[in-house]
Amino acid sequence: MKITCDREPMAAAFQLAAVVASNRSPKEILQNVKLTVTGSSATLTATDMEIGIRITLTDGIDVEQEGTTLLPVSRSGAILRESSDERLTLETDESGILIRGDRSKFHLPSANPDEFPHVEGFEETACHTLPVRLFRELVRRTVFATDMESSRYALGGVLLELEAEKVIAVGTDGRRLARMEGTGTSVEGHHTTGTNTIVPTRAIQLMERAVNDKDETVDICARSNDLLLRTPRCTIYSRLVEGRYPNWRQVFPQRESSHKVDLTVGPLFAALRQAAIVTDQESRGVDLIFHDGTLKIEGNTAQIGQSQVEMPIAYDGEEVKLTLDNRFIADFCKVLDNETAFVFDFESSQTPALLTTEDGYGYVIMPMARDR
Repeated sequence: MKITCDREPMAAAFQLAAVVASNRSPKEILQNVKLTVTGSSATLTATDMEIGIRITLTDGIDVEQEGTTLLPVSRSGAILRESSDERLTLETDESGILIRGDRSKFHLPSANPDEFPHVEGFEETACHTLPVRLFRELVRRTVFATDMESSRYALGGVLLELEAEKVIAVGTDGRRLARMEGTGTSVEGHHTTGTNTIVPTRAIQLMERAVNDKDETVDICARSNDLLLRTPRCTIYSRLVEGRYPNWRQVFPQRESSHKVDLTVGPLFAALRQAAIVTDQESRGVDLIFHDGTLKIEGNTAQIGQSQVEMPIAYDGEEVKLTLDNRFIADFCKVLDNETAFVFDFESSQTPALLTTEDGYGYVIMPMARDR
């Protein structure tokens, strides 16, 4: 095998593949990225047996000899990243892989590529096609609410519900829940059933990262035990999280007598950050007091101090005080633009707060009990 390639695109693709091929894997063969050269393209594949990725490069690739090799994650990544050469030549010999630039040369030992596990491609014809922008919003607005410490159970992933023309993503850790929905296109009747299409947090974050801004759409195929995502240059495979997702629709408040206040992300986030200055890991919560045209956000921690920040709002109802985790409110603000308008729906100090936008995003925060 011998190719000459533009360094930057190769380095970017390798870095993405290396996210899957951890250099801490107990199986040494998985601590490599497989490079396959055919025709006028080069394909990088990596897997940890739970997630697999295939990235194909065509631009800036000159193939002199087809073949395959394994690139050790740590050393190869460092060479591609640190090299100052615009183009590099990668060539195999009997003992490994030679990487050369105009002013540098590296020789690395390489394992047998025939021993590398097969990484599945996207062969299905039934799938959902989504606009890239929507897919990114689905992930960004839900993945942060998953249980990051529970990778093996239902809350350790994002639930995807794929219907004929509707796509819903849900993330929750049991204390807050984020739901985003939008419009997709079902191809050949593709859809999901039940609440089992739970994509691991790590996998769906990789999928969002792999999507290129230049791409218009992505294809998603959900099967009984796994899910595939395809872009023009990349395919990602992931096993699904085992278990059944909780009935998230029951969590969303359905109430007729609640208070609804129109707010904007930027001013609320600024006031929240000020009030949270006196909070810590133990206190966390802040009080949101709605009363007579004003929202007061108060923090109180015995060893740190007290805070009170006010902002004007369109509210003239009775006084209602909510104690919420300020980090959960901040997470909601971080995934939206400062100019985004939303509705803050609340009923009492004992019931969940519901934050919704006009573009299909809903976010539920459970109230806190905090000793003073």
